[in-house]
Amino acid sequence: SRCTTRPRSGAMSTDRSRIDPRVRDGIETSFGGVAVRGRDVLVITPAGRRRVTALPKGGPHEGETGEETAVREVREETGVTVQARERLGDVSYVYRRDGRRIHKVVHYYLCTFVEGSTTDHDHEVDDARWIPLEEALTALTYPGERRLIARAIARLGPDRDQG
Repeated sequence: SRCTTRPRSGAMSTDRSRIDPRVRDGIETSFGGVAVRGRDVLVITPAGRRRVTALPKGGPHEGETGEETAVREVREETGVTVQARERLGDVSYVYRRDGRRIHKVVHYYLCTFVEGSTTDHDHEVDDARWIPLEEALTALTYPGERRLIARAIARLGPDRDQG
């Protein structure tokens, strides 16, 4: 699937798409960022989920590309402005909402720190913080996100400047 997936305007809607426009035919598409600064990566604790350490992600706004969504979501959820460098990979999983099975696919971009402070995160996040990339291999809650960190480390190399 292409990383620039976005809701199609004028497409015939189902009950599910009226409930949540990000969900089409039982599939929800989101975009996220693996934001690096030196050898650190930006992680979040979603609001009300103190035992979860995750990467920032979210759904696209109308007309937004996947890359634009990833950059915006990192900014909103962490307070940090980043520049998307390249598509890193996807994480997919299934969850239930209102008794329905939803297959979620999150397309992630490797992003470079530009500016900002993690104290400026939005209400969807209890905490945003920088941690060492190597620590993220075990600190992230979800296995798919841990695999993305391993891929980022391989792409960045041990001595390469990340921003």
